[in-house]
Amino acid sequence: MKIQHLVTNTNQQIHDRIKQAETIAIAAHMRPDGDAIGSVLGLGLALQEAGKKVQYVLPDGIPNRFQYLSGIEHITKSYVLPVDLFILVDCADLGRSGGVFGERQIDINIDHHKTNTHFASINLVEDKSAATAEIITNHIPEWGLTLTKASAEALLLGILTDSQGFSTSNTTSATLRYAAVLMDAGVNLPAIYAKAITEKDFQSVRLWGQGLSKLKIEGGVAWTTITQADRKETNYQGNDDADLVNFMATITEAKVCLLFNEQQNSQTKVSWRSKPEIDISVLAAEFGGGGHPSAAGAEIRDTINRVQKMVLAETKKFIEVYFEQSIDPS
Repeated sequence: MKIQHLVTNTNQQIHDRIKQAETIAIAAHMRPDGDAIGSVLGLGLALQEAGKKVQYVLPDGIPNRFQYLSGIEHITKSYVLPVDLFILVDCADLGRSGGVFGERQIDINIDHHKTNTHFASINLVEDKSAATAEIITNHIPEWGLTLTKASAEALLLGILTDSQGFSTSNTTSATLRYAAVLMDAGVNLPAIYAKAITEKDFQSVRLWGQGLSKLKIEGGVAWTTITQADRKETNYQGNDDADLVNFMATITEAKVCLLFNEQQNSQTKVSWRSKPEIDISVLAAEFGGGGHPSAAGAEIRDTINRVQKMVLAETKKFIEVYFEQSIDPS
């Protein structure tokens, strides 16, 4: 009951802050995925429907595969003062935001990552939810907001992508009920599913080819790399991995999958995926990152070759210790 009271109180605070605000800026993490984009758009469009002035801020823009979404014309790469309310969604810590709001105090933090650092004045963190978009869908009525078809479409995208088509271990019956609520708002689930999960543009598939050609597996750990040269070769415009790491997670023999994604300025984005029984977020946290038990990441300031050598060694050691501890001594 105490936990429920805290959630109710938090939602009342969010309701009150939204009601008082005239201009609201919403942002998410760097290299936004479907949940980040869907949460920004879904919440923003609902706020706009309620008469608020909304700034939708994604410094890295939106990948080509999400360009079909209603409302993307509102997305900007920076905010403009004055702003009454700063909201970060789907962002576990301020570092993952890339400093999108500078030194401004974050007013509201809405997230579902286990490793969230509760950095805002008001923190609504529900780490059992399959997606941040699921949290927003659940609580939108308590904030005095209503769903439109466009906001529901964005939120369903967020749920579908982060649950990988309702296949992750944190997908619950509640997740499916929220998806039904969004469908009732007029969203075509099969159409969104196809665009979010199954369809890939030509450049993305070529990027997969570059990564898969370098794929290796050893000791239950599968890994590959995507370099700046790979992006140039395939004419892939984004800085993400085009969801390749999620495809790698389907490898039967791999307990853990790793993708090393070379960024600019000697930075490397590391993405881990693991089987449900292995909490890989613990390892990601050791490298300054975080995420979910089966899907985590970290940004490491070093060359891709050095990062790969270091992280692979620690991941293999982590797996060895895990299985040693899992052996029944009887």
